Formats: sequence, structure tokens, C-alpha cells
Amino acid sequence: MSDLSLAQDHAFQLARTLMVPVTLFKSGDQYGALPSDELDANDDLEPIHEFDPHERGPAH
Repeated sequence: MSDLSLAQDHAFQLARTLMVPVTLFKSGDQYGALPSDELDANDDLEPIHEFDPHERGPAH
């Protein structure tokens, strides 16, 4: 499993657990996930995908 694939799985699960939109992002060579409302436009992050637990459909 790639780092990106693992990060996607964790971001999706975080969104489902917290029941809030979660953004998967890349910073340098690392991936991370935060609730979308905690991200700031001044952060040096490259957003990859937002997981919304209220949307219907497949996770990936």
C-alpha cells in the first residue's frame, strides 16, 4: 500500500468518525489530513482531496 493510499484511507475514516469534511493534503514529501475548517489559506499545503462524510458514493 502506498503512502498516498494509506493517507486516503485514514482521511476517509477520520471524516466518517468526526462526521465533518476532512482535507487530505501534501506538505513536502508527507501526506496529512485535517478537518477542512482547520485549514488556513496561508498554510503551505497542497490540497489533494476533500472527503465529505455526508456525500454518498465510493470512498476512492
